[in-house]
Amino acid sequence: MFVRYFTELPYPLAPVEAALLRSPAEWIPGVAEHAEDIGEHLLADVGFGEGTRMARQVVIDLKDPVRFPSRTVLPISWHASEHQNLYPKLEADIEVAALGPDLTQFSVSARYQPPLGPVGKAIDKTFMHRVAEATIKDFVDQACERLIAGLGSSTAAAAE
Repeated sequence: MFVRYFTELPYPLAPVEAALLRSPAEWIPGVAEHAEDIGEHLLADVGFGEGTRMARQVVIDLKDPVRFPSRTVLPISWHASEHQNLYPKLEADIEVAALGPDLTQFSVSARYQPPLGPVGKAIDKTFMHRVAEATIKDFVDQACERLIAGLGSSTAAAAE
């Protein structure tokens, strides 16, 4: 199954890319443990919902970024930290791409296989795919909020 969500940030690509690659623990929503280097595992809560939140703790693995002239792709995967056979493993690409001199697109393109064989596929068609979409949207929205907060503090520090 495929899920994609994106948003636009009112910043040039270079500072967004730098913030994305500097310390994933600063922008990944719900991080439970700090990791110093890309490639280490992080524990995070992913989910969706405001008042009543549905969330699951996942183990996140970040791969080395791939840079192109106008975009950077950061491969990421996650799986449930417990009961892995009941939840899908997600493989995704986080991408930041220049849309103009002061506009950057932040996107996540994700792929997953529903667990539990044919039963899981039926559940995915009726319910779980919407959960996956909501989870990816929530992840992107929260990650961008945290990236923007980091950009604001680094921009203020650079101005001093």
